Amino acid sequence: MRDDAGSRRTILVSFSGIDGAGKSTQLETLALRVRQDGLRVLIVRFWDDVARLKGMRETSGHKIFGGDQGVGTPEAPINRRDKNVQSPWMTCVRLFLYMVDAVSLRLTVKRVLRRGYDLVIFDRYTYDELANLNLRNPLIRAYVRMLTMFVQRPHISFLLDADPVEARARKPEYPLEFLRLNRESYLRLANLLGGFTVMSPKPVQEIAAEVAAHAVRKLSYEIPERTEGQLAVRAASSIE
Repeated sequence: MRDDAGSRRTILVSFSGIDGAGKSTQLETLALRVRQDGLRVLIVRFWDDVARLKGMRETSGHKIFGGDQGVGTPEAPINRRDKNVQSPWMTCVRLFLYMVDAVSLRLTVKRVLRRGYDLVIFDRYTYDELANLNLRNPLIRAYVRMLTMFVQRPHISFLLDADPVEARARKPEYPLEFLRLNRESYLRLANLLGGFTVMSPKPVQEIAAEVAAHAVRKLSYEIPERTEGQLAVRAASSIE
């Protein structure tokens, strides 16, 4: 992170939430608005750019448990079998994989901070893995706290809350009951760690306006005065 005189910090933002919560839509909208004001934006996609040992994950989800591959759509729903498989054996595997991904995430953050972007947006973060664990277990909660101390926390961590029924209609990949439990786990994680900006279920445009307002407040401390005014005007227009 650059601290030299005349420079500005790179702001890290993450978007988390259950499948179908609208993370991709919101982060792409935020990136577009900020780029329109001449700022440099990088989007880091957790499953593509951070997660490791993908072959092991695909094997467990597809070959071992018989789940479908790909991304579900309303026209072509699928039935995935990976993070919704709960067993002591799978929990042990997850604890190992999540530690590996935490090391990768730590290195990824260090690398992107050296590249001089104004805003780095993470499509999912380590939180989206930790929400798959049984957070009622005190040992698991200790593991979660330890892991989140190891990785750098974003300046803004958006948690997009969503109605599981509506989320599954947008992205039909997991059973509705799992999405309900997963949503509860996300909210429990936010309460456990603190520091999240939880966006309650609303129309897409209203959420986009709130996301922009939060980002502007943070960016306004770090960007030139010229851009600050432009961002503020654009955020105000989106709210109206």
